[in-house]
Amino acid sequence: MLNLILFGPPGAGKGTQSKKLIEKYELIHLSTGDILRGEVAAATPLGLKARDLMSKGQLVPDDIVIGMIDNKFKENKEANGFVFDGFPRTVAQAEALDKLLADNGQSISQMIELKVGDDELMRRILERGKTSGRPDDQKEILIQSRLDVYKNETAPVADHYKAQDKYVAIEGVGSIDEIFEILCGKIDAIA
Repeated sequence: MLNLILFGPPGAGKGTQSKKLIEKYELIHLSTGDILRGEVAAATPLGLKARDLMSKGQLVPDDIVIGMIDNKFKENKEANGFVFDGFPRTVAQAEALDKLLADNGQSISQMIELKVGDDELMRRILERGKTSGRPDDQKEILIQSRLDVYKNETAPVADHYKAQDKYVAIEGVGSIDEIFEILCGKIDAIA
């Protein structure tokens, strides 16, 4: 089973590349936001807990998110693998994900980080903001705040997978197809 973490700051192209990887390798997309919304809509026990927390303006704790990922994993045991997009965001989440996968006889195959400089990220997100409708894609101060949070809280997750020799970085600047070709080369080397 091919289990990939597509990693990088906001605006690096994770969503764009995830779609292409899912199609080429016939993988299941695991976006925690999508899973969370699906569990809430289906009124599952975890979804109801999450809904109650969110209605109070609270963050959904890692154990509930991990439980939802576990449910999705068990629903798709015959899958070729998974692309984790937007998760894990902290070292604690990475450790919990590793344990969940190990409990299911699996592991992360590779974390691939898309490296993009701050100026390019700012340009891309502002451009995306023209059509996304997201206020946090339209104001430089909000974008910079998101980039700072990524650097301080999420970037350390890369060290977790470097220690397992499962980390690789590629340049996330170029055409979508050029970046995809490099991504596939990294994946094909381990598959």
